[in-house]
Amino acid sequence: MSLADSVLAVNNDLPIRTDSPVHSGKVRSVYWLTDADSRRLIKTKGYNVPEDTPLAIMVISDRISAFDCIFHGEGGLKGIPGKGAALNAISNHWFKLFAENGLADSHILDIPHPFVWIVQKARPIKVEAICRQYITGSMWRAYSKGERVFCGITLPEGLEKDQKLPELLITPSTKGILTGIPGVPAQDDVNISRADIEANYQAFGFEKLEDIDLYEKLLKDGFKVISKALADIDQVFVDTKFEFGYVTDKNGNSKLIYMDEVGTPDSSRIWDGAAYRDGKILENSKEGFRQFLLNHFPDPDVLLNKDRMPEREALARDNDLPLEAMMQVSRTYTGVAEKVTGAPIPLPANPKADIIKILREEYDLIV
Repeated sequence: MSLADSVLAVNNDLPIRTDSPVHSGKVRSVYWLTDADSRRLIKTKGYNVPEDTPLAIMVISDRISAFDCIFHGEGGLKGIPGKGAALNAISNHWFKLFAENGLADSHILDIPHPFVWIVQKARPIKVEAICRQYITGSMWRAYSKGERVFCGITLPEGLEKDQKLPELLITPSTKGILTGIPGVPAQDDVNISRADIEANYQAFGFEKLEDIDLYEKLLKDGFKVISKALADIDQVFVDTKFEFGYVTDKNGNSKLIYMDEVGTPDSSRIWDGAAYRDGKILENSKEGFRQFLLNHFPDPDVLLNKDRMPEREALARDNDLPLEAMMQVSRTYTGVAEKVTGAPIPLPANPKADIIKILREEYDLIV
């Protein structure tokens, strides 16, 4: 089979039994199981959730998204070889480490295949929980133009690009477009402060005001756990995005959990430690791909200017990126995953066929 065949680019057409529309995001697709299948799996697999909990199959893809667009490469390559399996393996490792450190559970109940999670339905917090340990990226661009207040936090004078911040900062933004919240524009990814969240905690999905303290604690504690583990393999955890939600446990109690992926090259900046000590930035995350795109296209403003979104979409649609650039991203993702997990990342020749086989034979979910 060809390299293109080994990439799972389309993940919303699997014959998984469902009576709801498949939700397909930039990277993952979600198949909500029927009530009968959810109840059957909870009973036969022994998942520690109430018997009426809705379950879903979450399938990751190898697609590469940047600047809100999906990019592709030469030779019909519609994604990054190994990317999906690497992202899942990294998240699985961190979720396990969180549990071992007594932080909080995740939405994952089972891992049938390197590309697949079985998850429980959660009530999401509508906040992108962002932690920053270094000043770089959008924060540095704003700081270099004179801005000093970010998400209600005032930064000191005299900071330099890529410098470690005096303390770990929480700089949240909105998840999705939220309407009717005073002082918060109805736009995606709007920076907000803790004061904004406190004043409108229910609109942001928090069930109790005191859960804001818990969300911040879980965010900081999760960041520190990952940061320490990455430091042990000489990698610098620069910044990251977490997502949270509520689930109902087996006793009927609501609890706050981690959702989506955590600590991956897609949701974080990770720098090589040796290079950083030498005064250089070597990206081991998607930021390296973003920088490649900015240098590859003659007019980088197309990628940065939200007012030029139609041009940006055409740029992504109509250009085959060099194969070497796509494979460099593959090496970055699988390399980080193998360092984090201490194990090779499986690269199935035909991931879609493998997924269907496992879900048919071991879960009876294929129609």
